[in-house]
Amino acid sequence: MMPSWPVVLADGDVLLRPMKMRDQAAWREVNRRNREWLRPWEATVPPPGPGGPLAQRPTYRQMVRHLRAEANAGRMMPFVIEYQGKLVGQLTVAGITWGSMCSGHVGYWVDSAVAGRGVMPTAVALAVDHCFRTVGLHRIEVCIRPENGPSRRVVEKLGFREEGLRPRYLHIDGAWRDHLVFALTAEEVPEGLLRRWHQAQTRRQPH
Repeated sequence: MMPSWPVVLADGDVLLRPMKMRDQAAWREVNRRNREWLRPWEATVPPPGPGGPLAQRPTYRQMVRHLRAEANAGRMMPFVIEYQGKLVGQLTVAGITWGSMCSGHVGYWVDSAVAGRGVMPTAVALAVDHCFRTVGLHRIEVCIRPENGPSRRVVEKLGFREEGLRPRYLHIDGAWRDHLVFALTAEEVPEGLLRRWHQAQTRRQPH
C-alpha cells in the first residue's frame, strides 16, 4: 500500500481525491465535451508488432480497477481533480520508483471550461508537495509535447526545470511524439511548491 494512500488533498476551490467507480458519468461527460481539446495530447495504443495482439482502449471500469491495483502496489497515485465541487480533470503520479531513485512522473488534463483559472498549477503543486513531504519521493518529472503550450505554461508557472528533449518518447494521437522533460527535486522547493505558487500569484496581482 502506498504511504498515505488513499488521500484527499485540497487548497481553496481545488481538490484532489482518488477516482471512484461512481465518477463514471461525470468523467465521461467532461471527456466527451473536451474530445477535440484533449485529442492532440492523449496517449494512444501503438499498432501491434508482428504477430502481436491488437490492443484496445480499456473501459472506464477497467481503467479504475487498473489504477487502484497500481496504487495498492505503490507504483501510482491516481486522482480526479474537483473545482468548486465539480469533476474537471485528472492527475496521476505514475512510474513511482523507490530504491536509489525515489522518483515519479506526473500527467494531467483539465476541462477547457476552467483552463486559465489556476486549477492545474494548484493541483500539480498539491500533488508534488504530497510526493515530497509525505510519500518521500525525491524527484518529480513532467513530460510534455513541445507543441502543448497550455501544459508547458503550468510547469513554467511552478518553476520546473526544463532538462531537454526525449525523441519519440510516447505514442500520442496516433504516432510516436517528442517530449520535453521538466523536473523538480525536493531540495529545490524546501518551502513547498504550493507556497511558491501562492507567492507567484500574489506578485502578479495588481497593487
